[in-house]
Amino acid sequence: MNAAKAWRPIKIMIFFLIFASQHEILKAQSKEVPDSLVAERLHFIENTIKQDEIHTRRWWNRWLYGYGTATLAQGAIYLGSSDISTRQDMALGAATCFLGVAGQFISPLVPGKEREKLTAMNENTPDERMTKLTIAENLLREVGKREERARSWKSHVLPTAIDLSSGLVTWLGFDRSVWAGIGNFAMNAVITETQIWTQPILARRNYKKYQERYLNATDDLSFAPNATWYLNANAGGIGIRVVF
Repeated sequence: MNAAKAWRPIKIMIFFLIFASQHEILKAQSKEVPDSLVAERLHFIENTIKQDEIHTRRWWNRWLYGYGTATLAQGAIYLGSSDISTRQDMALGAATCFLGVAGQFISPLVPGKEREKLTAMNENTPDERMTKLTIAENLLREVGKREERARSWKSHVLPTAIDLSSGLVTWLGFDRSVWAGIGNFAMNAVITETQIWTQPILARRNYKKYQERYLNATDDLSFAPNATWYLNANAGGIGIRVVF
């Protein structure tokens, strides 16, 4: 056995020892985030989630109560009126508003419980705060996605179909003029579009700010450094180079 073959097992062992030590260094570096910065990020996220929940609950309740009140009011007028046109309009309006009430319960944007989840988590030690921050970032991202879905084109389809149906019923079902049908459709469309475009977007907007301020405008939520490993093998031995 020549000297080169004799040294080969030793070189392989050295390689794995270096790899293991570098891996531990990287793990340690991933935890070396200043605790003050962790606390600052947590405060930013928790405050955003708190304010977003308040705004979402306020928006959700206002539209729920608005549709509910309109349903009851038009239903009462329907029962108390003897005019056929008025009864037709009130019956159709009550039915449309009742669908608005139902729509609040199937809307993508409903008051969540993200704040309760974060409040229930411990943050007494640096490790607990780091774990809480990771979960908080994911929760903020999910709330932002929920707000984005609530304003997507899919959220416009069902209300538009209901508004169009209401206009057709007014025109064809009640034998009114085409302009009466268009007016009915336009009035309902203004209401439903206002409902959609007044939905809160605080979480989505602040998540983008969070990315720009703390994550350099990326969607990477990991604190581990971005490292590239290079393995060099030549006649003189084996080498490892880590570039951050």
